[in-house]
Amino acid sequence: MTTNRTTKTVAPLVIALFATSVLAETETPRARDLNIPFDGTPGSLNAITDVPGVTVGHETIIRDLPGNRAVRTGVTAILPRGRESMNSMVYAGWSTLNGNGEMTGTTWIEESGFLEGPVMITNTHSIGAVHEGVIQWRVAQSGPDHSGYFWSLPVVAETWDGHLNDINGFHVRPEHAAAALDRAGSGPVDEGGVGGGTGMICFEFKCGIGTSSRLIKIAGHPYTLGVLVQANYGLRRNLRVAGIAVGREMPGDTIYSQPAGDTDMQSSIIVVVATDAPLLPQQLKRLSRRVPLAIGRTGSIASNGSGDIFVAFSTANDAASRGKGDAVIHSIPNDNMNALFEATVQATEEAIINALIAGRDMVGDQGRYAKGIDHDALRKLLAQHYPEVAK
Repeated sequence: MTTNRTTKTVAPLVIALFATSVLAETETPRARDLNIPFDGTPGSLNAITDVPGVTVGHETIIRDLPGNRAVRTGVTAILPRGRESMNSMVYAGWSTLNGNGEMTGTTWIEESGFLEGPVMITNTHSIGAVHEGVIQWRVAQSGPDHSGYFWSLPVVAETWDGHLNDINGFHVRPEHAAAALDRAGSGPVDEGGVGGGTGMICFEFKCGIGTSSRLIKIAGHPYTLGVLVQANYGLRRNLRVAGIAVGREMPGDTIYSQPAGDTDMQSSIIVVVATDAPLLPQQLKRLSRRVPLAIGRTGSIASNGSGDIFVAFSTANDAASRGKGDAVIHSIPNDNMNALFEATVQATEEAIINALIAGRDMVGDQGRYAKGIDHDALRKLLAQHYPEVAK
C-alpha cells in the first residue's frame, strides 16, 4: 500500500532550532493525544483518507539560500479516487466565506457539478506553476500518444506563506506538483508544516495541514466524511480550542498583533471535504457552506485579507461521469442531511486544531519565525474546564 508520507529535503545550514523541528515532525501528537475533547466518532485514521479511495500526497520544499533567504513551502495533492481520478470525475460543490483568495477551476465546478482530477493546495504565488504541473502530469499519465487526454481545468487553491517563505522567489515548480501527485496514497496523513502547509501560520502559531474524519449513519447506512485543511488565518487573541478562549492566555511570540505587526495579514484557510455518501452537486455546495461554522468556533472573523474557500466532493455515483447512456444516480434526501452537516462542522474543527497541534517551531525567510503552540500550556488551560485533559 502506498502511503502519503512526505519526503523533506533540508539544507545542511538550517539552524538547530529548525532542524530539530523538522526531524521531530512525525512524532508530534494530535489533538486527541492531548485529550482535547471533540464531538463525534472519527474513522480509524481520523483523516480524509478514511473515505475509501481518497489519497493524499505532500511535496515539502525546505532550503536556505544566500542573503538570509529561506524556502519554506510546498504542494499538497488530494485525489478523490486515487489514480482513477484521472479518468473518473466526482460530483462536487464549492463556496467561500471571504473571497480574498483563489481556487482555480471553481467556475466549471459551479457550471457542471463535477470535480475533474485532483485538488491541489500551495502558496499564493505558486498557483500558476502547480496548475501547469497538474496538466503536465496528467498528459504524461495518458500514454505515449496522449490520446486519452486533451483538456483540463485543474483545481488549485492557495494560502499566503510570505512570513516564513521567500514567496516571490518562484521556488515551487511544475515538477513539485507532479511529485505530490506521485506520492499520493492512502493511510495516515502528515500534518503541520508539510506540503502546501510548510510555511503556514494560524492564530500566530506555526500551523499548516490538518485532517480529521467522522463516521455517521443515515437511515441505517454507514458513511464516512473526511476533511483536510490548510490553515493559515487568525489572531492569537481570538483563538478558541474546545470552546475555551485560550488565545488571550497565551500572548507570547505573536506575529501580526505585536506593535510592528500587520493585523491585515491574517491570511486564509482552504478546506476540502470528502464523503462516500451519495450527494448531488447542490447538496455538496450546502455541505461546503457548513465549513464556516467550524472556522468560527476556532475564533475566525473572516477578515478582509482572508481567503476562506471550500470544496466538497462525493466519491459515490461513479457512473455519473462515464457518459455512457442514462446513469442511475443515488442521493440522500435533503431531510436526511443533518448528520452530514454536523459531521462537516465537527471534522473541520478538529482538523484545524490538529493542524495547530502539529505545528513545530520554524525559522524562515529573513530570520522570521513562528513558534508551535505549547502543548503543556494548552493542556493546563483546558484542564480548568475539562478535567479529563489533565489525565
